[in-house]
Amino acid sequence: MTLRPDLSIMSVNYPPEPTGIAPYTGGLAAGLRRLGYKVAAHVAHPHYPGWAIHDGYGQWNRSEHMGGVTVRRQLHYVPASPRGVRRLLSELSFGLRLFFSLWNRPRVVIAVSPSLFSTAAAVLRIRLTPFRPRLIVWVQDIYTLGLVETGEGSALARRVVRWVESSTLRAADMVVVIHPRFADFVTRDLGVDASAVEVVRNWTHLPPAEPVEKAFAKSVLGWPADVTLAVHTGNMGTKQGLENIVEAARVADNRCASVHFILVGDGGERRALTELARGIERISFVDPLDDAQYRMALFAADVLVVNEKPGVSAMALPSKLTSYFAAGRPVVAATDLGGITASEVAAADAGVVVPAGCPEELLTAVTAISADQAAASRFGSNGRQHRESVLDERVAIDHWSRLVEAALGKGRWVAHEAVLNSAAQQASGEHVRNRGQPRAARNHLH
Repeated sequence: MTLRPDLSIMSVNYPPEPTGIAPYTGGLAAGLRRLGYKVAAHVAHPHYPGWAIHDGYGQWNRSEHMGGVTVRRQLHYVPASPRGVRRLLSELSFGLRLFFSLWNRPRVVIAVSPSLFSTAAAVLRIRLTPFRPRLIVWVQDIYTLGLVETGEGSALARRVVRWVESSTLRAADMVVVIHPRFADFVTRDLGVDASAVEVVRNWTHLPPAEPVEKAFAKSVLGWPADVTLAVHTGNMGTKQGLENIVEAARVADNRCASVHFILVGDGGERRALTELARGIERISFVDPLDDAQYRMALFAADVLVVNEKPGVSAMALPSKLTSYFAAGRPVVAATDLGGITASEVAAADAGVVVPAGCPEELLTAVTAISADQAAASRFGSNGRQHRESVLDERVAIDHWSRLVEAALGKGRWVAHEAVLNSAAQQASGEHVRNRGQPRAARNHLH
């Protein structure tokens, strides 16, 4: 295998974190390594979604090898309640660790946002580096929209975040986003040159598998077999607005509905949600699962639920949807009807959408789908087809490889090498005509 140039991935999230951005960051690193790149991942200790560092981790520095990737972990501040100033301090502490860490001259740096402020630190480090690598920022969430849609932060805080996000993305040689709506926002509202923006969809990080019968999966997990199971997986944070599911379970209790909601995962709001659900019979909380158990949980579901806080419509695309579609189960999305999540479910024709913050409508949709097996089967089949045609991992990694090569095509690093080569050749009486260009080639690759 011909070894391609060195590259580094900077991310606060990385495996073995089971959910969120980590599976994609780890998948990209391993995928590029398989294609011949020498990859180093500069990451935090695993702490998400529970916001507590996993057992066995927590050293000031730690190096390990995962799937051929050199993983360098930096200890940073992990707040138990990641809100406001504590969340900012967490990001800044990781950014400082990245800034002062040993990078070993990568040719390309891929910085993942979140975390925005550690990505900004990487931008500053690159600007101060004599041998400047190319910078690709991978946008999974948009902070500017997030503050507006969740109602967090003062007006001043929102202006500061907008300036930091805009400046950080405009400083990159390339910006990769996970949905066309993200591309529209970063170009229109954050001032990023459209020629520097690429869309690469997140993929299904679980390997393909034959579907498992619901009854068998429920039996393996010990979940009730005589009721409709509505399963939500992943982070339990502010933007998920999972109070809506708790209230839907309360309504189900009042109606004696044959429905049971299961929330799988962890997050900053889990404790509050558990308290809110006290006394409700038709809801259960399950700790994060490993990949095999997680897949079984998806197969055990009669309906898979994605839920968002009212007003959250454009800041993020729930990563759980890729796994939901692959499972072949119908989806009920409780979200803003004009938002990015609603459009994704509609594009896949994989389920139904109900308004965010309406627990009665959520419960009604769950019971209606469970009562219409033909519709449930059709939605599940459509989701699997969407996964295979749009959300394929191999296609995404190949696209990423082309983007890395495009970033390397011309630019500061190449120009610097050309100057060195020119000096050496002039010393021997030779001359070089082409010395590179000052900016990276920003080819639109599709």
